[in-house]
Amino acid sequence: MVASISVRKSVAAAAAYYQHMGKDDYYAREGEAPGRWEGRAAERLSLEGSVSKSDFEAALEGLDPRTGERLILANGIAHTAGWDMTFSAPKSASVLWALSNENQRMTIEAAHQKAVNKALNHLENNHAWARRGRRGGTKERTAGLLVAAFDHHTSRDFDPQLHTHAFIFNLAPRHDGSWGAIVGRELYLAQKEAGLVYRAEFANGLERSGIDITREAESFRVTAIPRNVERAFSKRREAIENAAETYGYSSAKGMEMAALRTRKPKQEMNREALLSMWREEAKILGFDLKRQRIHAPKAENIQERGANNSLEMRSKLRAKAAQIQPEKHAEMQPKKVIRPPNIARLLQRLAATLDGPSRMSGIRFSLRQKERNLERE
Repeated sequence: MVASISVRKSVAAAAAYYQHMGKDDYYAREGEAPGRWEGRAAERLSLEGSVSKSDFEAALEGLDPRTGERLILANGIAHTAGWDMTFSAPKSASVLWALSNENQRMTIEAAHQKAVNKALNHLENNHAWARRGRRGGTKERTAGLLVAAFDHHTSRDFDPQLHTHAFIFNLAPRHDGSWGAIVGRELYLAQKEAGLVYRAEFANGLERSGIDITREAESFRVTAIPRNVERAFSKRREAIENAAETYGYSSAKGMEMAALRTRKPKQEMNREALLSMWREEAKILGFDLKRQRIHAPKAENIQERGANNSLEMRSKLRAKAAQIQPEKHAEMQPKKVIRPPNIARLLQRLAATLDGPSRMSGIRFSLRQKERNLERE
């Protein structure tokens, strides 16, 4: 599932979630911040850059992390702290990221993050509602969402899996400047739509960077990654699907249970070890990324190739024309019309030639007489 959503009901559970997010990325570089602030509500609270534990917990309590001002009443366990909406890259994109050089990985990560931000912005503009009034019976559009985004790169089975956990706080500004809880049901209803926005923008971002992709229905694949390699790097997904089949799970809640049943204890592996392991796995599969055509042909190359094809076609036509045999060539020429000779004119010319003093006067007379006879006819 490209976009999934799960609730964190209590403040305590959400605080533990923050700790989990900070430790759950086996790829994380030393000293790397565990998350980043996103959403227009973060701008209102002057929250930017990395997400600190104190700011995260203050927002969970309904407080302004900068001033300590109470924005909404926190109801302890009865108050839903927020929702984790996770955006996961198609497996072929994650495999490409894992087997690429550092610059290419940064390009793919940037395209992924931009796609996540566009999906979150879509939620803010179309599906974010705040509660107002007695027991939150009235709902109205919010002026933004407060989101802490955590970028992760691996699955628990150490497969490459580029994904982002976007924690949406149950705290949003209204257009009149006040704050309130949000309507969680609207987020669930928008889950699929947000996933579509994410995938479309991610695909466009990869294409803009020159990476060749193949679009498939509502998703896409990186063309250079064969399906057997994609499946080989999907051990976590295979384990969840096997568990779902074993226990008869089919609903979204059931798949979540299957994921919990197959979850392995966290282990540590540094970044370089992971990259080396992924390259070795690809080698065992007989796959060499360097031998694949990753980037799509550039527009100018396509035009040049079209021009070359045109020249080649003209050359072939010329060669074919040169092979035409002379007699066939003559047959193709328009035939001359042979007109019958003018007998009267020929006789006149002959008479003029013979006209003169000669002993052949009888003959001259006979010829002229013949000419007059022909003219009368």
